[in-house]
Amino acid sequence: MSTTETASRTGEAPDTETDTAPRSDTDRVVIFDTTLRDGEQSPGASMTLEEKLQVAEVLDEMGVDIIEAGFPIASNGDFEAVSEIAKRTRNAVVCGLARAGVKDIDRAAEALGHARRPRIHTFISTSPVHMKYKLQMEPEAVLEAVTASVRHARKYTDDVEWSAEDATRTEHDFLCRCCEAAIAAGATTINIPDTVGYAVPEEFFELIRMLRERVPGAEDVVWSTHCHNDLGLAVANSLAGVRAGARQVECTINGMGERAGNAALEEIVMAINTRNDALPWHTGIDTRRIMRASKLVSAVSAFPVQYNKAIVGKNAFAHESGIHQDGMLKHTQTYEIMRPEDVGLTESSLVMGKHSGRHAFRKKLEELGYALGENAFEDAFQRFKDLADKKKHVFDEDIEALVDDEVATADDRVKVVALTVIAGTGAPQKATVTLDIDGRHETREATGDGPVDATFNAIKAMVPHEARLPLYQVSAVTEGTDAQAEVMVRLEEAGKTVTGRAADTDTLVASARAYVSALNKLMVKRERGTPEALAAG
Repeated sequence: MSTTETASRTGEAPDTETDTAPRSDTDRVVIFDTTLRDGEQSPGASMTLEEKLQVAEVLDEMGVDIIEAGFPIASNGDFEAVSEIAKRTRNAVVCGLARAGVKDIDRAAEALGHARRPRIHTFISTSPVHMKYKLQMEPEAVLEAVTASVRHARKYTDDVEWSAEDATRTEHDFLCRCCEAAIAAGATTINIPDTVGYAVPEEFFELIRMLRERVPGAEDVVWSTHCHNDLGLAVANSLAGVRAGARQVECTINGMGERAGNAALEEIVMAINTRNDALPWHTGIDTRRIMRASKLVSAVSAFPVQYNKAIVGKNAFAHESGIHQDGMLKHTQTYEIMRPEDVGLTESSLVMGKHSGRHAFRKKLEELGYALGENAFEDAFQRFKDLADKKKHVFDEDIEALVDDEVATADDRVKVVALTVIAGTGAPQKATVTLDIDGRHETREATGDGPVDATFNAIKAMVPHEARLPLYQVSAVTEGTDAQAEVMVRLEEAGKTVTGRAADTDTLVASARAYVSALNKLMVKRERGTPEALAAG
């Protein structure tokens, strides 16, 4: 019996260093990550070019098989991101999305021109509701578009993926005809999206099984899942699809994506790793890099990970109940089915404070999954020392917050330099703010209905905009009166939504920096265009 089999039956995590049991290629699940495409379509989750390159590098290092880098025709920014990722990615296939039109496919091919392993992913809707109201096309015209789009994409690459958008609400006979047409035209991967998160696992299993049995040429292609989480079933549906014979799963870090998001990469991978007795497949993911990927995506997108999120949430390996703590002290497997180390966490007891030096700080960053360049390290270390002077205890969460904040604001055009606030019951609320705007310092004073309003008014005087503030949220990073405040600000302007996040022991400073972070993203968003039709998935 293999190490993995033994571990699964005892509830213990497998020893990835000693598990040498042979693994069949037919049982390998290909991981297709669409964080940079579908994930970035989440309202307020836009990333800069540099942030996308950082995420792509981490995905490549952790063993993702295919990176869907973007939707090249959507904007010049998307095109540039796909092109740069294509140039820099060493191992993974780099994929660009395209609708079923010549211009989309040509643009995707151009962006992928320097990729070592390019893939064009083309799609069209196949459900009655989409064909009638979105496409305003008859089924026969859609069928013709499937053939034409795949054939055109094959002129550029042998690796062509075709998706039936809204497949789970498509009539089975017509879906079979479309899949057959795509295969005949040269598609090598057929993706079956649950675009609106409508399916349940048994239903999705039967859909994949039916297609693999009925579609001519089904044995010659890879079948893929792309499940959304509207009913909280994205991971369950994806695994049901794999059980039915799909061997590619489309997913995102932290489950990011449209509406309620996509199937979460970390949940798919760790479910397979942990329950290999029930899910007898394998992936090429280095699970020890999962936590770092999660933190990076959360930082650059300003999307916090919910505390009780499976695998990567703050509480995923935390125990407060006395009964649980007692069990953990006696044997970790009493309440943990995975080892924290296997997803990139550490059980280190290294205590960080104002007397800690660069070596200890660098070691702590490594344990937390961060790899910073020298300049970024020095900036982070200085901010850590400043924080340590204010706080008696510096927790891991404090360090994560300050480093993530540094990463997220590295390329901002506008930064907070200084803030002075007058508040209280006996005086008008007044704020004086100094900003660095494209390298020059500017100062404004403003009043408002409270110190936060006054601060935002002063910033708005220097960075004019008409954005609405639908969300202002404050939470504590750790416990205690000296805890860092983490502030989230969401701005909405002309249908564009952005989110900024910042942390500081001073709530007002954190508020100002979060507001400015959102404004920086809004400026980037203003420069970007969007296609008339939404992307697949």
